[in-house]
Amino acid sequence: MHRFIRSMHNTLPLLQTTDFPPLCRGKLTTLQVNLGYRCNQSCLHCHVNAGPNRSETMDDATLELIPRVLKARNLGTLDITGGAPELHTRFRWLVEEARKLGAKVIDRCNLTILSEPGQEDLAGFLAAQSVEIVASLPCYLEQNVDGQRGKGVFESSIAGLKKLNALGYGQSGSGLELHLVYNPQGPGLPPAQAGLEAAYKRELQARYGIVFNRLYTLANMPILRFGSTLVSRGQFADYMQLLKSSHTPDNLQHVMCRELVSVDWRGRLYDCDFNQMLGIPAAGPATLAGLPEQDISGQPIRVADHCYGCTAGQGSSCGGALDG
Repeated sequence: MHRFIRSMHNTLPLLQTTDFPPLCRGKLTTLQVNLGYRCNQSCLHCHVNAGPNRSETMDDATLELIPRVLKARNLGTLDITGGAPELHTRFRWLVEEARKLGAKVIDRCNLTILSEPGQEDLAGFLAAQSVEIVASLPCYLEQNVDGQRGKGVFESSIAGLKKLNALGYGQSGSGLELHLVYNPQGPGLPPAQAGLEAAYKRELQARYGIVFNRLYTLANMPILRFGSTLVSRGQFADYMQLLKSSHTPDNLQHVMCRELVSVDWRGRLYDCDFNQMLGIPAAGPATLAGLPEQDISGQPIRVADHCYGCTAGQGSSCGGALDG
């Protein structure tokens, strides 16, 4: 794994003073839940600062509120993230409960978790529950992936993709959706999503016989591990200028925070995963316990300068580019 700077720079003071346009939430459709920060990887771009030594994990009482909220608010999607969310001891229970309610479940999977000891049957479980998989793969070239995520990550990721394909994921007509996620290697915006998706499909099919549904291109957020690296390298101001100068107002109507609320491992509510990592709470109820009774549609969304990362160029969200 990479050796990262030991002293993490706090970028929130650099982001709080902002001229980002005001936003309000529309109809809430998605509950995005972070089950904890423990992960089997440590990646440079990770806005969660996740890693093997993180111990934060959602307790049972908070976890058991999630199906209640899905039912009470009639939410169609549960988006599960981490860390590696599959490492939570009750990850599978949560998936099963959400599926019983008819909710679509998204698992934000790093692929290498499918090869971890004790997770040998994970891919089969996900397929049996028809879980949509959004999997990180920052490049189709081994050197680039290992350079960003650590030696051996690419090989393990390819093995995970082959296992998922064998179960039907990404295959036409299977109903098992497999989407890949691309992050730039450094302080630049992602290339056009459609063109890069075509290149991924061509290269992964030709090299490894791998198929998938969509490629999501995500901009790197100037927060936590990536933001700290920018500060250390003297690149923070230039990256923020790039994001601001590339702002596309049309993307404001499609940013992810307009239809989801983010929940951290303690059950606290945020307007998005990035605000969660910066400790910027949502307006309205402070915790998950308040959601069954309170409709948060129409509430103002808390913004700061990092929000330009979602509106720059083609836009960036949990579902990839906003303009396509």
